[in-house]
Amino acid sequence: MLGHGEKQHFEYAETRPGSLPGTHEILFPVCRTGDVAARDLPAPVSWPNLKVVITGKLTACLAEERAFGHDFLFVPVFIGCGAILWFSLDVTPSSFVLAIALLLAAALALFIRYDTGLSPAGCSIAAFLLLGMLLADLETRRAGTVVLDTPVTTTIIGTVLRREVDARGDWRYVVRLIATETPKLSRPPEKVALLARGGEPVALGATIRGKARLSPPSGPALPGLNDFAFASYFKGMGATGFFYRPPQVTTVSPEGDIAAGRGVMEWADMGLYRLRSAIAERIRGTIGGDAGAFAASIVTDERQAISVETMEALRLSGLAHIVAISGLNMALAAGIFFVGLRLVFSLFPAFAQRWPVKKISAFAALLMTLAYYLISGFAVSAERAWLMMSVMLIAVLFDQPSLSLRNVALSALVILAFSPSEIMGPSFQMSFAATIALVSAYAWWSRSRGNHERLSIGRRPAWMRVGQTAGAIIGGVIVTSLIGGLSTAIYSAEHFHRVTTYGLFANLAAMPLMSLIVMPFGLVAMLLMPFGLDAPFLKIMGYGMALVIEVAQEVASWGGSAATGRPHGWFIGLASAGFLLLTLLRSRLALLGIPILLFAFGLSATMAYRDVPHLLIHEDGELVALLEDGKAYTTRTRPQGFVYGQWQRALLLPEQPVPPVIVETGTAATRVALTARPKLTPQELSTVARQMTAALKDAEPGVFTCAKDIWCVARAGSGEWIVVLEDGRFAGKACDIADIVVVSRRTSFSQCRSGALLLNRDILRRIGSVEMSFAGSEQPAVVGRLRAAIAGVDRPWSEHRYYDWKSGSFEHDVPENIRQLLATSQ
Repeated sequence: MLGHGEKQHFEYAETRPGSLPGTHEILFPVCRTGDVAARDLPAPVSWPNLKVVITGKLTACLAEERAFGHDFLFVPVFIGCGAILWFSLDVTPSSFVLAIALLLAAALALFIRYDTGLSPAGCSIAAFLLLGMLLADLETRRAGTVVLDTPVTTTIIGTVLRREVDARGDWRYVVRLIATETPKLSRPPEKVALLARGGEPVALGATIRGKARLSPPSGPALPGLNDFAFASYFKGMGATGFFYRPPQVTTVSPEGDIAAGRGVMEWADMGLYRLRSAIAERIRGTIGGDAGAFAASIVTDERQAISVETMEALRLSGLAHIVAISGLNMALAAGIFFVGLRLVFSLFPAFAQRWPVKKISAFAALLMTLAYYLISGFAVSAERAWLMMSVMLIAVLFDQPSLSLRNVALSALVILAFSPSEIMGPSFQMSFAATIALVSAYAWWSRSRGNHERLSIGRRPAWMRVGQTAGAIIGGVIVTSLIGGLSTAIYSAEHFHRVTTYGLFANLAAMPLMSLIVMPFGLVAMLLMPFGLDAPFLKIMGYGMALVIEVAQEVASWGGSAATGRPHGWFIGLASAGFLLLTLLRSRLALLGIPILLFAFGLSATMAYRDVPHLLIHEDGELVALLEDGKAYTTRTRPQGFVYGQWQRALLLPEQPVPPVIVETGTAATRVALTARPKLTPQELSTVARQMTAALKDAEPGVFTCAKDIWCVARAGSGEWIVVLEDGRFAGKACDIADIVVVSRRTSFSQCRSGALLLNRDILRRIGSVEMSFAGSEQPAVVGRLRAAIAGVDRPWSEHRYYDWKSGSFEHDVPENIRQLLATSQ
């Protein structure tokens, strides 16, 4: 293949202990050293010879990956890509067609599996993609959540399934609805999450009654941002809201629980949650304050009791990952238990020599991690961490390497088989990214260390061994924090549009506290809690938690959170591909991931300040922002922090928007009478129209002028007139005045006869939040580009947007002018 009768020599991939490294002929080639050099080729190098060399090196690298089983690592990758593709489609594909295509692709892959070329690999990849799509389809059908279609105030009767106290002492309940009254909902959700302010906590399993305000889960605040309805759909949560008064416990019992097969399962489920709540209350009561709430969160995942200030400090410092029961907490708990049990066994040499204490310790740690998972509230992050730790501990039972990429791949396969929707969320992506990066780095370090030890000769002095051990510990903490932070930066920028610049320093200070104080004493406290001997150990655990909070507050005061802006649409795909190539491959092919990563970050950086829209409209029609000269002018004096915060990070807007100018259009009693009257006179309509026109002419460009609870108007710097209404009866007059009319209520018409663009509540429900760019004075049209968050999407988690409770049917139509704008803005 190389010509001139030359033999190609390769370095051994793995050498036996005690053998010297060298070049030998081996059964499979390794593309590291010993390849033909350029000086061995005829001069000058011709393209055919160069092609032969490149092909040979590529073949050698692929052979090395297959020889070490790294092709298996990409099985969950392709299955996950299939699930992502299915969830990203605008319409749901046919399950029957997917199943038939999967059978054909799998059969063809098996039939040609021994063929040469790329055909077997291509068929296998297609089969895995289709399998991922089918698994996503099955989970969606299994969930079948009914999501509330529109905000409503009603009286609910339901059973308390979950409860959790927050930092203010208010209780959050998850309630399974039994009935609704005044009005009775025609399409009620099965489960809702409600906040109750004040009152005594209601026991799990109790039936409650109360007047509540229910709202559907919010959609994306802008196109491309997080759709909270997606996560709510797969959690089975159909609505969120609050009680107007503390709910009352009734004597009404759930109908048909036992007949429906829910009795035994719910009894067991509520028993675990009662245990979980008791443990959390015990920890919070013993430690107290934010330290107690923090400690309870890493044991039971009840994190609502942590104050807003502490949570924000943890986010800004890059320590928020500690709050959730994730791989770090589970690994520390399992590792401390495993090592501690082996140390105990070592105190009894006769027993340790007679029995496999390593496997006994691993089995005991496996049971401990199961108990940890059961009291964690079945959080998604805890489930993922438990699966990964279980696979690793089971590997120890079978004398297999516990820390390997294969075990991580097996954990991912289990999660994708049962919950493929998790791959769309930041928790799954960040957790597996950090785990893959750390395990891959450890594997590379182990190979390098093995080669170095084989080359070293002689016994090192004691002082050198101690120094090397100390350096390895300190360096390990630094490198681990650095790798974890860099590997999750991709997904932090994609989902949260910010990265923590000082997260390395916070983790360096916090990890020793977590490893040496918090988790060891917390584990001992949990083991002694059934005997009532846990208090001293919980106190020490709380002291460690307080130190972690101090670290977070100190690092957060440095201003270490940097907004990155909304990345390019291709960023997450390109960056993930580069990251996976770099970490899952062991040959030189892994280096291909570096230019892909650089290209992804460069593309996103160049697009960060481009295509900034002029007008932002939230899906409820109440919050509107006009962007002029680097400032954000809003229709609210205090805009919703949840919504505006997403706008600010995605578009790099100022943290504080410019509030509107409030004008008086009469007394408060006059305004109330005007809005409460069912029908307005022509004179009243004309008066309001004159007020809006005068405000538009006198207003400073960009600044909103508002009459409280009636209207807001603004004039853009390029001349466009914008009217935002809270009363749909003024929509006709607004259409005659403005270029763009936004109404947060229903209107009797869906298009302005004047040609102005109308976005009322029904239209915004169907297309979601909107960002708009003006065409400019040189164009005849006012709007040059219109992008909507949900437009054209008809999936199970978004179908509630199209439901009309009056007609009991689903309405997908939007006005033709909006449809054309959306089509031309793609």
